[in-house]
Parts: sequence; C-alpha cells; structure tokens
Amino acid sequence: MSNTPHELAEEFPDKVEVMSALKTSDAHFARLFDEYHEVNRAVHRAETRVEAISEEAEEDLRRQRMRLKDEIWSIISAAQTA
Repeated sequence: MSNTPHELAEEFPDKVEVMSALKTSDAHFARLFDEYHEVNRAVHRAETRVEAISEEAEEDLRRQRMRLKDEIWSIISAAQTA
C-alpha cells in the first residue's frame, strides 16, 4: 500500500481556489474538508506504522476517506456549474 499522503490540494490541484472559497461560504463543505484531513492523517499514520491498527480498521479508514473525497468532489463540481 502507498503511504503517500492524499492531501486535497494534491488530489485536485486545479481546484484549490474553489475549495478555499467553499470553505468560507459553505459550512457543510468546511466540515467535510476538515473531516477528510483528519481521516487522511489517520490513514497516513496507519500506513507508516506510526499508529498500529488492524488491517480491517485501516481499510475502513481508506473507505471513509474515499467517501469523503467523493462527496467533496461532488460539491466542487456543483459549485463550478452554478
């Protein structure tokens, strides 16, 4: 498994300005953004073995990160078409 952090600015480099605007104008987006980073840090700590967790727990964190990323992308996409 990769232990490269999946920061949103790296995942969506051309959407940094949109994300910044959404963080200040959309409380739901801001919450998702913060939650993504919290989960992403937990995944990274697990992958680098800084924090020992079960493989199942690590996979659950990865799935949670993907769901958050998908929801974040959905909001970004909708904001650009509005």
